[in-house]
Amino acid sequence: MAAEPLKTLFYPFEAEALPLPRKDARVLFLGAEPGFRLPEGFDAALHLVQGFRPHFRALQASGYTVTPSVEGQGYDMALVLAGRHRGQNERRIGDAIERVLPGALIAVAGGKDDGIDSLRKRINALAPLEGHLPKHHGVAFWFQRAGTEAAETLRAGNPDLVVESRFKTAPGMFSFDRIDAGSKLLVASLPDDLKGNVADFCAGWGYLAAEVLQRSRSLTALDLYEADFEALEAARMNVHGAIEPRFFWIDLLAEAVERRYDAIVMNPPFHSGRAAEPGIGAGMIRAASKALKPGGRLFMVANRQLPYEQVLSEAFANHAEIARDGMFKVLSARR
Repeated sequence: MAAEPLKTLFYPFEAEALPLPRKDARVLFLGAEPGFRLPEGFDAALHLVQGFRPHFRALQASGYTVTPSVEGQGYDMALVLAGRHRGQNERRIGDAIERVLPGALIAVAGGKDDGIDSLRKRINALAPLEGHLPKHHGVAFWFQRAGTEAAETLRAGNPDLVVESRFKTAPGMFSFDRIDAGSKLLVASLPDDLKGNVADFCAGWGYLAAEVLQRSRSLTALDLYEADFEALEAARMNVHGAIEPRFFWIDLLAEAVERRYDAIVMNPPFHSGRAAEPGIGAGMIRAASKALKPGGRLFMVANRQLPYEQVLSEAFANHAEIARDGMFKVLSARR
C-alpha cells in the first residue's frame, strides 16, 4: 500500500500551504488506498474511487463512500493518489479535471521512485501549477481547474488500446499493451480436452478465458474472476463465444468462491508494488484447490524461480511441470 504517498498527499493541508475544504464540500479522491489519515479539521465529505477489490473492501469497511469507477459531477475538490503507471495517473487527473467545478482545487501526490516529478512537469505544461511540496519521499502538487482542455489532452495521450486487433485494454491494467508471454506459454500448453465448468482466476482483461472459450468445444460454463474492476470490465468486451461467460469482481485471497469447477486456469500475480510476494500466488493456488471438484485440474503459469511446488504438494493430490521456457514454467495439478 502507498503509505508514504498518502502522507504526502495530505501534507500541504497539514502545513497550511492549502486551505482545508469547507465542511459542506464534496471531495473526490481518485486512487484512494487504505491507511490514510485526514488532517485535523478535514471534515468534508469524501467520495473515494478504487477499483482494486482488496483496497475497495478495506475502504468500505472503514466507513467511507467508495465506488470502483468514478461517478458524479460538480465536486468542490479532487485528490489524486498517483502510482507507478503513467497512463493511469494522467487519465485519473483528466477525470478529476472533468468532474470538479470550475476553479476547484486538484491536488496530486506520489512517490519519487514512481515518477511523480516528471508527472508534475507534464501537468504543469498543460495546467499551470499553483504550488508543490516535497515530503515523505514524494511530492504533492496542486492547481485549479480552468477548463477541460487539459483533460482532453491527457485522455488523447492515453487512449484505450486494442491488442492484436482483438482485445480492448487501457493503461494501468496488467500487460495492457501486449499479450503477456507467460499467458501465451500457458495457452500453448493447455490440453485440448478442457470441458465442463471452467474458471479463469486472475483473469485480467480476458486473454486466457478468450483462448479457452475459442479452443474448447465442450465447456458448459466459463467464469472469470478478477480483482481489478477496470480489467474485468474490459474482459466483458473481450470474452464471448458459444456460451455466455460470467464475471466476478472478487478478492480471491479473502472472498470465497461459491461455484465448483472441473478445471481452473490462471496466471497469478506475484508482486505487491515493487516487491515480489510469492505468497500471493500461493494463496491463489489454495483458493483454486478449494474451488475445484474432486479430480479437477489446475493449469497455471509462473516465473521459473517462484517456489510454488511445495504449496501444490500440500493442496493437490499430484502435480507436474508440463512446460518451461527461459522465463516461465507451466504447472498442472489434480485435486
